[in-house]
Amino acid sequence: MNPRGRVLIVTNDFPPRPGGIQAFVHALAERRPPGSTVVYASRWPGWEEFDARRPYRVVRHPTSLMLPLPGVARRAAALVRREKCETVVFGAAAPLGLLAPAVRAAGARRVVMLTHGHEAAWAGTPLARGVLARIGAHADAITYLGEYTRERLARVVPPSRLVRLAPGVDTELFRPGAGGAGVRAELGIGGRPVVVCVSRLVARKGQDTLVRCWPAVLRAVPDAVLLLVGGGPSRRALTRLVAARGLGGSVVITGPVPWSSLPAYFDAGDVFAMPCRTRLRGLDVEGLGIVYLEASATGLPVVAGRSGGAPDAVREGETGLLVDGDRPEQVARALAVLLKDPDRAREMGARGRAWIEREWRWDLVAGRFSELLTGG
Repeated sequence: MNPRGRVLIVTNDFPPRPGGIQAFVHALAERRPPGSTVVYASRWPGWEEFDARRPYRVVRHPTSLMLPLPGVARRAAALVRREKCETVVFGAAAPLGLLAPAVRAAGARRVVMLTHGHEAAWAGTPLARGVLARIGAHADAITYLGEYTRERLARVVPPSRLVRLAPGVDTELFRPGAGGAGVRAELGIGGRPVVVCVSRLVARKGQDTLVRCWPAVLRAVPDAVLLLVGGGPSRRALTRLVAARGLGGSVVITGPVPWSSLPAYFDAGDVFAMPCRTRLRGLDVEGLGIVYLEASATGLPVVAGRSGGAPDAVREGETGLLVDGDRPEQVARALAVLLKDPDRAREMGARGRAWIEREWRWDLVAGRFSELLTGG
């Protein structure tokens, strides 16, 4: 292809570092035409092996965090010139979008900035709002995940530059029958009813609410199992909470699992639940919740918290149920309803799978991204 049509993606959020933003940016890069893309990313353990398997060039910053400082600006500008990149994409607008003037001066003709939950939070904070306004002033296009994030961003950045771009789902990987039987066998949970949560173990995601409500779920469905998949800073506290409540026989915390194994862990569940909640007066909020969409693609009904843009990933009453993640009793009722009515749960899961196939496939998202890069 014409080298002047190349794209530089500048991001702190890129595998092998785990996380939803990382998976989103990675998937966009993977679906670009061969030879069209260069990624400038921070380092993370395992980066050498990961980068060696990529069909495009990945340039790693010397450290695990890039900030909008002169050294990072110089490296990004040098890549624009050396790789003849016409378009620069910031994997997260805040804070690296502050580098936009530097990459424009180096020859970038178009600047696209992706936003997630934290930019929506910045829009509601006086000091951060000013920084976000500076970032948005230098963008040709600023993406948003859903109506929640669009409404908040539009208060700060030019609404005419806002374009919806939400993550897609790989429906070949996330599907019913993706290996859940093997996971159940390995964990020794057999055919018991399973509520699964696949997410980083942090306070916002609400795994503690699942543990707190679990005794009430067991009163309704005595043989149920809660499967918490993922690692994170809350793991030790969750383990203590499980022990304090005597739930060791019905709650399994797996710790981190390889990304390639995640579809099987989703498939091990009968219901997916992540009762996320907004924290720190709106600074810690769910931008969308790609795990809800991956669960729907796997044919599971979802129980989601009403935090930020999470409701955009659920069709209330059709593909799942929305709950207040700060109310364990409400979460317990929703889980018990679905576990005690497998037919209803399966119907919701089937509707969710059809919705994902219709509106959330990665080929559709990749097409929108390509149009966004060219301004089409």
